[in-house]
Amino acid sequence: MKAIEHFLEVVIFSSRWLLAPFYLGLVGGILIMLIKFGQEFFHIVPHIFAGPESETILAILTLVDLSLVANLLIIIIFSGYENFVSKIDTRGHEDRPDWMGKVDFSGLKIKVIASIVAISAIELLKSFVYIGTALSNPEAYNAAWVWTAGDKAIVWKISIHVTLVLSGVLFALMDKIAESTPKHSSKH
Repeated sequence: MKAIEHFLEVVIFSSRWLLAPFYLGLVGGILIMLIKFGQEFFHIVPHIFAGPESETILAILTLVDLSLVANLLIIIIFSGYENFVSKIDTRGHEDRPDWMGKVDFSGLKIKVIASIVAISAIELLKSFVYIGTALSNPEAYNAAWVWTAGDKAIVWKISIHVTLVLSGVLFALMDKIAESTPKHSSKH
């Protein structure tokens, strides 16, 4: 019976390697983000001197947005792989991020929600820049304010952003409560 138990434990423990293709897929996601970043960058270069300022700001915010998503993917890949599959042997490489190997599942959760909130904030900022541009150009925006699809979209974006912020605060609060419980803190 002990041999069967040991075999099952070896199989279950080894099953963590089934996650490795997921992390390789996320590396592919970073490559996709790099391609989109390049497309956006080369799209705005010709408009730098000729286009309106708001268009340039929106394009740069899009670049920041893409960068944040790529950063989020790196955090998920490194932390997820080290927490669930295997330690990454960088042999003391000087460029190894300080946080690598120190972010547990709880920390990863907080970093993911913080990144999502930042991405949501940038999307909201892009909407505000667009509205500001539209309002400064009366012929492009109906002077007699009407509840349009764009107005409904901004309300939805604000609602989603507030929900994400509240979720992040609640996640952090739950982690703080969990850390302060005697059962959890005795493991440290």
